[in-house]
Amino acid sequence: MPYASTSDGAEIFYKDWGSGSPVVFSHGWPLNADAWDPQLNLVASHGFRAIAHDRRGHGRSSQTWTGNDMDTYADDLAAVVESLDLTGIVLVGHSTGGGEVTRYLARHGTDRVRKAVLLSAVPPLMLQTPANPGGLPKDAFDDIRAGVAADRSQFYQDLSAPFYGANRPGSTVSQGLRDQFWRLSMQVGYKAAYDCIAQFSEQDFTDDLAKIEIPVLVVHGDDDQIVPIGAAGRRSAEILPNATLVVHEGAPHGLCGDHEIRFNAELLEFIRE
Repeated sequence: MPYASTSDGAEIFYKDWGSGSPVVFSHGWPLNADAWDPQLNLVASHGFRAIAHDRRGHGRSSQTWTGNDMDTYADDLAAVVESLDLTGIVLVGHSTGGGEVTRYLARHGTDRVRKAVLLSAVPPLMLQTPANPGGLPKDAFDDIRAGVAADRSQFYQDLSAPFYGANRPGSTVSQGLRDQFWRLSMQVGYKAAYDCIAQFSEQDFTDDLAKIEIPVLVVHGDDDQIVPIGAAGRRSAEILPNATLVVHEGAPHGLCGDHEIRFNAELLEFIRE
């Protein structure tokens, strides 16, 4: 399997499909690159090179004791980009992956990147603070830590419901999709899963967003129960110098069904421009 080596010796797994202008995907917590398979297939089938990696500690990448932090995630993404010598990239990040993409652009610049997409992404800050009253209280993230620590298997099964909006009246989310969420989640190491909670909840990306001058498509559902749109997508679009905000009415955190079909069309249009 293909791997990129990092400066601390970790091995980052990636999949690399198709040929053409590269589109690089960063996944959400606690998943891995397989969560992007429909979009990888989509863009590769339309003449692009589709690449996605497993974040360290997740899926097929090294389960390191240290390095489970946003700066290192960004540097690991850079290791993949540089090992493949990619240029003219469109970066696409979902949820925690949106934080990873944002930190990468702030840390490593935009010389290799022409555009970015933030889908249901965690920036600028998920945690509620005096300066960020629309965020979520720390208790919410402490509950996530407690769930992972006590019985992560059951916690991931339960989390799949609000993740895809399966707890909403009239939901048509399949059990198969929820089972896939659980399967991918169980592939992340315990330490990596636990450490990452602080990274997606407490990292402040405000200054990072302000540095990004390339075009950024911000897509967010207004029924996102995991990363509420007000303190995330809407606020990011205000901070980014060159952002386009697209709101999916009634959409959950993990897009599926008609919402995913709509996003796929938006993604293709954006990367073709």
